[in-house]
Amino acid sequence: MSDVYPVPDRVRIGTNNPITSMDTYRSAAAHAQNDPDQFWLDETRRNVVWRTPPTLGVSGNFRNIVDSPITWFADGTLNITESCVDRHAAEHPNKVAIVWESDTPGEGYNITYKELHQQVCQAANALSGMGLKKGERAIIYMGMVPEAAIAMLACARIGAVHSVVFGGFSAEAIRDRVRDCGAEIVITQDQGLRGTKAIPLKNIADQALQGESSVKQVLVVQRTGGDVTWVDGRDVWWHDAVGNASTEHTAVECAAEDPLFILYTSGSTGKPKGLVHTCGGYITYTQYTHRTVFDLRDDDVYACVADVGWITGHSYIVYGPLANGATTVMFESVPTFPDAGRYWDLVERHKVTIFYTAPTAIRALAAQGDAFVTKYDRSSLRVLGTVGEPINPDAWEWYYNVVGERRCNIVDTWWQTETGGIAIAPIAPATPTKPGSATLPMPGILPVLLDTDGERITGPGEGRLCIDHPWPGLARTVWGDHDRYGAVYFTTFRGYYFTGDGCRRDADGYYWITGRVDDVINVSGHRMGTAEFESALVSDESVAEAGVVGYPHPIKGQGVYAYIVLQPGVTGSEALAKELNLTLRRLIGAHARVDLYQFVPGLPKTRSGKVMRRILRKVAEGEPEKLGDISTLADPSVVEAIVAGCKL
Repeated sequence: MSDVYPVPDRVRIGTNNPITSMDTYRSAAAHAQNDPDQFWLDETRRNVVWRTPPTLGVSGNFRNIVDSPITWFADGTLNITESCVDRHAAEHPNKVAIVWESDTPGEGYNITYKELHQQVCQAANALSGMGLKKGERAIIYMGMVPEAAIAMLACARIGAVHSVVFGGFSAEAIRDRVRDCGAEIVITQDQGLRGTKAIPLKNIADQALQGESSVKQVLVVQRTGGDVTWVDGRDVWWHDAVGNASTEHTAVECAAEDPLFILYTSGSTGKPKGLVHTCGGYITYTQYTHRTVFDLRDDDVYACVADVGWITGHSYIVYGPLANGATTVMFESVPTFPDAGRYWDLVERHKVTIFYTAPTAIRALAAQGDAFVTKYDRSSLRVLGTVGEPINPDAWEWYYNVVGERRCNIVDTWWQTETGGIAIAPIAPATPTKPGSATLPMPGILPVLLDTDGERITGPGEGRLCIDHPWPGLARTVWGDHDRYGAVYFTTFRGYYFTGDGCRRDADGYYWITGRVDDVINVSGHRMGTAEFESALVSDESVAEAGVVGYPHPIKGQGVYAYIVLQPGVTGSEALAKELNLTLRRLIGAHARVDLYQFVPGLPKTRSGKVMRRILRKVAEGEPEKLGDISTLADPSVVEAIVAGCKL
């Protein structure tokens, strides 16, 4: 191998990791490939608490996903909170379960497993008392406070299905999700805090719920004491309902394939997809990948600085770490408050051993200089992880050399909301790494590269990344629309799960993710469909048409580039660009922003009226010389105007 970083040599104490070398990795991967049923049955029986231990492995297949849905452990029953809370409260009640790092440094607190068990039981009793039943849905719209995790676990404990909505989403986005899943209850807080900025979560939720009859009650955590609107008879304070509830609760028995949560993700069409993860397979896969990839040890302090509004927060702040009895950090603030040393101050104060963040944050902090890092003691760190998008080699090297002082394993993890957990990544104590490569698949993940005709690429090559066999963490369906699930993921290449990503495999068998090949933009780890942007932009009365693509961005990985065709008589301006971004913020959320606007006379269309998006992409990527054949365009002069006015 070339340009390979070997695994640091260190003493191993109290490890829970089944894979400690490349030999044990190869053995596990072969077992999972040759006998997946037995591999995963052994894993789940050893490490998950079951009421009725399963005897069945996988059922269904990728060739006929609509008529033959995937199931795992279908004859088993459990409640996942008994794996995440009860057993640890019994075995080590005084171990810290959650370290809450509040917006203001030093104002957080710790929650032990005993305390977490009591609070989850109280919240479960409160939700049941409010009428929430097994199988009904709850929307959770909160910041990064411990009550968010407690609410998720309380829903799971009573068998209700939670759907967490990122605290930056708009009222319209919340309303769409409430309607799609038919939520009975919304759990929110008065305000969120991010770098001292107050986010009016309760008031935004109230806007979303105007006229929505499915929601019967709103449970509100008091975080700041800020002013909120209030609906008598519907709204209830958390401290009243939960604080006065019993600390004893018997968890509801669930089938392995009962829904655990719905998480909405953007696609290449405007309507977000409500991906459904189920109890048994999801908890089996998240605890396994968390314990294995990060080389989890008994005394680790594990900090994933994502948000529970995204799948990373579900799998690697809440469910995976708690199922493994780990100490997990919840981070409320932003990496640059009060300055660009916030993460490393957190590491020093809490003696963090495993740190997991996004390449976007790494690039942004690297740009601030090394001094913000080196002023803090980072000697506790052992494993550094990245998630959300491919990490460029320069950022990888900075993370390794400066943050990790050349002694920490870097685990560059590739996975998706749909996969439930990490799918391709180095295993910290086992895998030699290459800057920028996700390296090798997890046991049970069988990646294949296909060309555009669906033919397998063997050996080194580049193509569409697909997966050949089901794994327990796979999302089972799209809520209320199983046909859409089949159409999106299993029809492009029949018999395979299509990830939507391009990928290169090198001569050593290592995988290098090259980015989306569908109409999804990955901005700072947030996947957003171009159709969502375009739909919101054309809702403005000034806009006739919009074409949105991604382009390389030095900090975000991908930026958002919008080509705007204006209505007759309207002139493009900076003021209009600001107005359009406000429209995006209102209709999608604060994270949805166009970085570059170009006002154009028209979009490049074929004579049949189809927009040739590859032309828009190539111009935005700074490669106008690679436009290819434009002879089929209805008006080639449009391309000349687009190239001449390019903002890059």
